[in-house]
Amino acid sequence: MTKNCSVLLPIFGKEYKVSCSAEEKNNLLHSAQLLDKRMREIRDSGKVTNAERVAVMAALNLVHDIDPTTIENPQLNPEIDRHLLRLQRKIDNTLEKA
Repeated sequence: MTKNCSVLLPIFGKEYKVSCSAEEKNNLLHSAQLLDKRMREIRDSGKVTNAERVAVMAALNLVHDIDPTTIENPQLNPEIDRHLLRLQRKIDNTLEKA
């Protein structure tokens, strides 16, 4: 049985409380750190300053960094596809609450 927990994710000066399984906690924290770092790099470049636009640009950059064969054919790795779907749902739920 998978135990659920909550984790606070500091991203770009805000904290987002997300529910996840205990097994996902470390990956989720790492993902948040990577996103925060990428967002700060984009902001610090001076080209984009609006937080929403910074988030969109960071997301596009991170997706671009993923193996293109997985993006072109998500069936190549169904576990990655399921993981991305779970993360997308968590992000959507968190943004709805914020």
